[in-house]
Amino acid sequence: MARISSQLPDQRAADPGAAEKPGANGFTGSPLGKLTAVGDRPVTVLLETALVPVVTVGLGYLFSPQDPLGVAADYHWSWLAPIIVALRYGPLAGLGAAGVLLAAWFALNLGHFDQFPQVFFLGGLITVMLVGEFSSLWRARTRRAEVVQHYLDQRLEHLIRQYYLLRLSHDRLEQELIGRPMSMRDALKTLHGLGAEPQDAQVLLRLLAQYCQISCAALHPVRDDEVDPTPLATLGTPASFQRADPLAAQAIETRMLCHVVQATVRQERSQYLVAAPLLDIGGETYAVLLVEDMPFFSLQEEGLQTMNLLLGYYTDGLSTHALAAPLLAEFAQCPAEFAFELERLTRIEQSTGVPSIVVALEFNQGAIARDLPQQMLRLKRLMDEVWLIDGTSRAVLAVLMPLGEASTAEGFIARLEGWMTAKEGMSLAQAGVYPYQFPLTQFDQPRELLNRLHQLAHA
Repeated sequence: MARISSQLPDQRAADPGAAEKPGANGFTGSPLGKLTAVGDRPVTVLLETALVPVVTVGLGYLFSPQDPLGVAADYHWSWLAPIIVALRYGPLAGLGAAGVLLAAWFALNLGHFDQFPQVFFLGGLITVMLVGEFSSLWRARTRRAEVVQHYLDQRLEHLIRQYYLLRLSHDRLEQELIGRPMSMRDALKTLHGLGAEPQDAQVLLRLLAQYCQISCAALHPVRDDEVDPTPLATLGTPASFQRADPLAAQAIETRMLCHVVQATVRQERSQYLVAAPLLDIGGETYAVLLVEDMPFFSLQEEGLQTMNLLLGYYTDGLSTHALAAPLLAEFAQCPAEFAFELERLTRIEQSTGVPSIVVALEFNQGAIARDLPQQMLRLKRLMDEVWLIDGTSRAVLAVLMPLGEASTAEGFIARLEGWMTAKEGMSLAQAGVYPYQFPLTQFDQPRELLNRLHQLAHA
């Protein structure tokens, strides 16, 4: 999902979907937070694995030259070094640090190997292994939680954008419908079908000109954070791209919409009024919109927010089409949003083990005659995606439940049972509705699940 947010004077009012990132000014920025930050590079891990026990032995030699490792001390302080390394990097790094202690003992006791403290090292190794296993377990759990949180953040941002667009379209429909030949709803419908071709980018610029009063702009592709001077689409007659322009560089660096007020505050001169990046699903910059001319009264919070949201909706559509294209080529009737979410959730399940599930409701002719498929379609949860498959003699409503498992599906089916009993005074089976559960773990590829749903509808 694209992450584009405007840097207006009032950040919260400018972007309703923006949330403070934990740690931006909190614990991770403090000296203690930097000390506890874990490095991912192998060189860093090796250096810490070797240096921490060496420093410990050095301190032990400084305070107790006769027994640097503290073998005869009341508490074996030297084992804190491997324990700390094991907590940070797992059991293998802890064993490496313990090996450094072992090498230090041999180096300090040349000719006295018969006095090797077996219990000292055995107890220390057991402690390091237990601490390392504990660390590995919780690091894995933390990674899974981060993946789930990242997915929920993307979904929340998408829902906030959709909500704000809906609110904005209603407001403007009342105020500006007479002066504009098309509504915001028509614009969103147009954006929904656009792709990455130059003619589609030109349609995007025309919509921005209509809704944001842009009169001169260019949409430049971006590859590896480098702006291509040849524009993908233009509006008016924009000047040639200047690589050293500070506003364009800031937009590429921050991945946020930037405007001329920010450049003025920093006492920098820019040939552009607005620079807005278009981000793909991975957060990488796909293109950048550079606006050279627009009315002064349009360069305000609401106009910039409209531009921001339309660009975000367009890039969301690009991500959806790119990820769901293989499935849509094989199942043309499948909604793009359903195929997109199915592909994403399958990848999450395979990489982290976080489950998701599909509930398929089969309707016979009697249920279809009572319009039950359309009524139950409106009972879906907020984050669910649905696909209504019309067969020859039956219909199947597939409900994709992100981050759900068997208990989630059973709760949804129980809610439908209660709704059916209250409405018709009968159970789902008596009404001709038969539920099925399909966990994503049962299928290696998303197309296998779609084939199963298709077969269920056309059996």
